Amino acid sequence: MAEEPLDCLIVGAGPAGLTAAIYLARFHLDIRVVDAGNSRAGLIPKTRNHAGFPEGISGPNLLRRMNQQARIYGARIEEGEVTAIARDDDLFHISTSDGEVVARSILLATGVVNIRPEMRAEVHDQALARGLIRYCPICDAYEVTDLPVGVIGSGEHGVREAIFLRGYTADLALIAPAGPHELDDAQRALLEQAGIAAIDGPAHNFQLAADHIQVDTAAGTRSFASIYPALGSVIRSELARSLGAEASDEGCLVVDDHQRTSIAGLYAAGDVVKGLDQISHAMGEGGVAATTIRNDLARRHPFMR
Repeated sequence: MAEEPLDCLIVGAGPAGLTAAIYLARFHLDIRVVDAGNSRAGLIPKTRNHAGFPEGISGPNLLRRMNQQARIYGARIEEGEVTAIARDDDLFHISTSDGEVVARSILLATGVVNIRPEMRAEVHDQALARGLIRYCPICDAYEVTDLPVGVIGSGEHGVREAIFLRGYTADLALIAPAGPHELDDAQRALLEQAGIAAIDGPAHNFQLAADHIQVDTAAGTRSFASIYPALGSVIRSELARSLGAEASDEGCLVVDDHQRTSIAGLYAAGDVVKGLDQISHAMGEGGVAATTIRNDLARRHPFMR
């Protein structure tokens, strides 16, 4: 006999995917999670704005606890990579690094990848672990209040991030990553009004000290308590887009209020969806997606249990 299709395959075991796994397992659905082990949450040394952890919690510890919780209720979580998805009537045929899987629905919680500054991997990883490089001012700008901060970026995105950080510190510099700044007159005027220095690049030769990070620029070496790269990100939405799912110009998946993509049976949650890239937000979307999946499946298969 052919194996019965999964009720849902979840791609990605970050906060969105694991929240959905907990919900779906507790709905008594047959689910599997395939995870490549590269959730951005796993890179967080400590988050202090996630509710319920007044002393903060590391990203790896949070994911470990969520993983354990999902397994308690029967979720199968496997290391691997989903390489292709094909749709046949109301079933999905999924190719993974461990073989083929058939599922009635799929939840993509594949997230994004931050674009890093030009620096050696070992220097980057040390800086990240020590808070000398940070990627999420919404999450942790509080920790750099009144400290000298550098933003690596230019153009609209770089200016927007620098202006956001101005609410935490007046000691700010926006450093172009590769050469002269790409700023129009209005952007330069906004930076000047905010007291933010615009420094031409390239930003290179990053050096770590006990409590600061140094970077060479066209204006010489500058020292900061922390640096925020504002270089954008790569959206991991290629699996959905290969099926024709609607996406924004940046590659974020477009979903309805219940996390449905434009492809029936295909759902998305977390940073791969356009919205606020926050753990709490991803968890909320994971819960909404899981409940929608359960209800949509119940309409197609009324007495599942």
